[in-house]
Amino acid sequence: MSPCQTFIEALRSQGFRITPQREMIIEAIAHSGEHISAEQVFAQIQKRTHSVNITTVYRTLELLVQQGLASRIDLGKDRVIYATHQHGPHIHLVCRQCGQVIDADPNLLLTLNDQLNSGYQFAADLQHISVLGLCSDCQT
Repeated sequence: MSPCQTFIEALRSQGFRITPQREMIIEAIAHSGEHISAEQVFAQIQKRTHSVNITTVYRTLELLVQQGLASRIDLGKDRVIYATHQHGPHIHLVCRQCGQVIDADPNLLLTLNDQLNSGYQFAADLQHISVLGLCSDCQT
């Protein structure tokens, strides 16, 4: 089953209607291959039709987050991107000066999760983590 169909079936099983607009939004995020902003989803859909507004995009993306199908990643400075869980857990290193986003080694999450479990008896949800700092270019 394709990622689109997986998302659609998951929403239907929870009683949500799949409108043509929702389907286009789901297709855009599922086929993005990486992180995508609501504005990028909206721009992709606008190339095909003008029957979807930006509010519908935001609401559908938040629905995917609420249903555990995607993550909302706050990059600071009012920048938000979304990612599906098909890519697995990973860490975003976000430069607070230039906005560059670097994906860090996901094995770092395993170490962090182990330490949180053993040291604090805390079961963390580590699907996507953003760490703010300065990239190598902005440190100079």
